[in-house]
Amino acid sequence: MVNQIAHVCISSLDLDATKRFYCEGLGFRKVFDFIREGNLVGYYLGVTKDTYVEVFRQDEIDTQAKSPVRHFCLEVDSIDDISKHLVDTGYEVSAKKLGADESYQAWVTDPAGVRIEFHEYTEKSVQITGEDCVLG
Repeated sequence: MVNQIAHVCISSLDLDATKRFYCEGLGFRKVFDFIREGNLVGYYLGVTKDTYVEVFRQDEIDTQAKSPVRHFCLEVDSIDDISKHLVDTGYEVSAKKLGADESYQAWVTDPAGVRIEFHEYTEKSVQITGEDCVLG
């Protein structure tokens, strides 16, 4: 059902400093940018061949109130199958939709409030093509 952790999404007060830490410090690679209205708002960093850290700019992070970790994402073969299984076991799952990254996604929240995204990649997924992801 679940193949692997696809990505962890974090907030960043300084995109350049964050990229420097993860790329120069830890050896990750930049895979593509997230662009909104012509502006860089984030990027995808490759950890391994198929595992990523997703970074989005945030103007202010209240470290006392919340974590800069926004969610984690699990790559699945079939969102329909995982969604049906979760619904059948009593959990609420969002509707499947095609995201701006050309990957299918659905969401669930665990009992502690942790948001979990499911990704089902397509041939056009930017995680595969490496093209920038233009957000609406």
